Amino acid sequence: MRQQKTLRERIEERIARKHGEDVFLTREFRDLGGEDQVLRALRILVREKRLVRLGYGVYGRAVVSRLTGEPLLYSPNGFLGAARQALTKLGVAWESTEAERAYNASRSTQVPVNPVVRVKGRFSRRLRDGNLELVLER
Repeated sequence: MRQQKTLRERIEERIARKHGEDVFLTREFRDLGGEDQVLRALRILVREKRLVRLGYGVYGRAVVSRLTGEPLLYSPNGFLGAARQALTKLGVAWESTEAERAYNASRSTQVPVNPVVRVKGRFSRRLRDGNLELVLER
């Protein structure tokens, strides 16, 4: 008789199937079990360095750094790309800042370094990865 997979294994499988997505919300796993069990399984995955917690109910894929052994956010577009993906999944309307648009249009030579996004509407969560925190413009 086949043994049933644990909740953690089912969450890991679902994450592995989602190619191109680097950010996951807890509500995406709601159908697999109760809220407390899902949160407990996600906490275990964070402890095992398979995921990184970016904010309340927001998790990102992680890779382990070969230098420090600490988990790093795995996103081809960096933290800003992961934060934008999280905002989109949360249903928050956002747009790039004026400084970023000016740089992309070659009107400015100043490279935007800090992760800043202009948010349309209400949003009060904090998204952060280590020392980087998403700054919201209104």
